[in-house]
Amino acid sequence: MIKLFKVKEKQKELNENANEKGHVKKQSAGELRLHKDISELNLPATCIISFPNGKDDLMNFEITIRPDEGYYLGGAFLFSFQVSHIYPHEPPKVKCKTKVYQPNI
Repeated sequence: MIKLFKVKEKQKELNENANEKGHVKKQSAGELRLHKDISELNLPATCIISFPNGKDDLMNFEITIRPDEGYYLGGAFLFSFQVSHIYPHEPPKVKCKTKVYQPNI
């Protein structure tokens, strides 16, 4: 199956690169949707969100989870998120950067 959104995304990138001089970069629909989702996000006190590339790059962010009870009490687990520009149609890529010891595996 051909991914039509990928083709449209490549065309937008080519157009942006050609018209980049002197123009303000327009936000894609995915960036607008992600901005809305992050602004409405209610994180508990055990979760911290950070933007390693600055607040302007919403498409890449990290969340640190520090459990306040259970076996992993006192631990800190870092997850990195990479969101595509066609965000509602393609899920974000999530990677756990913390190595977790699990004795049963």
